[in-house]
Amino acid sequence: MNNHKNEMEGNFCYDPEFKYTHDNPYHDKLGVFDSFVLRDEEAEKNVGKWKTDIFKNDYPIEVEIGTGYGDFMHEYCQNNPHVNFIGLDHRFKRSFALAKKLDKLENKNFKYMRARGERLEFMFADSEIQSLYYFFPDPWPKNRHNKKRLFQQPFLNAAYKVLAPGGILYVKTDHDGYYEWMKDHLKNETRFEVLVDSRNLREEHPEHFLSQFTTKFEKIFLSQGTKIKSIVLKSKK
Repeated sequence: MNNHKNEMEGNFCYDPEFKYTHDNPYHDKLGVFDSFVLRDEEAEKNVGKWKTDIFKNDYPIEVEIGTGYGDFMHEYCQNNPHVNFIGLDHRFKRSFALAKKLDKLENKNFKYMRARGERLEFMFADSEIQSLYYFFPDPWPKNRHNKKRLFQQPFLNAAYKVLAPGGILYVKTDHDGYYEWMKDHLKNETRFEVLVDSRNLREEHPEHFLSQFTTKFEKIFLSQGTKIKSIVLKSKK
């Protein structure tokens, strides 16, 4: 039980000795899709070998942290066949539902991982990723839960490590508090160039790549008049 509690505490997930623990039935159900789904530690066996052993090509690797219902992953993979796309999420039932949809896609230029975003540096080698996507994460709005937010120093360290020179981290959020939290964590950050810092993405950057698609959650936020906040960072490696 203590191990399960530790898994849910974000900072513990950065520990090299971290192990996934759970008894969720959807873990076994995901095994049906083992041709493209990797579960838990399976995702950490391919460090530095994603192109050579998994995708068997030299296309750029692009990773989405927190795929949710897979709207972006589904659309992006089909429109960009010359990328190696990896989506990951740690929610079981949602992962299974998305795997069923991904199994029907024509372009098979992707893998899906039931894994945690905090494990980024244990899943990829230095400079192995070209692009990172982090869209509409759980904002953990209560002050006592802020520590569970992914976007903080350990994550920035990992992102810088795995991103290739000139690699990009794309972020979108509907939550004002989380947006300000991100900006605060970037105040003393010198390893990234800020390409976009917007409180109203659709109005300020209507032609930007990030304004060209709308996820299921994003449609709801926009219908409610919520402004989409965005930060885009470029590695200075």
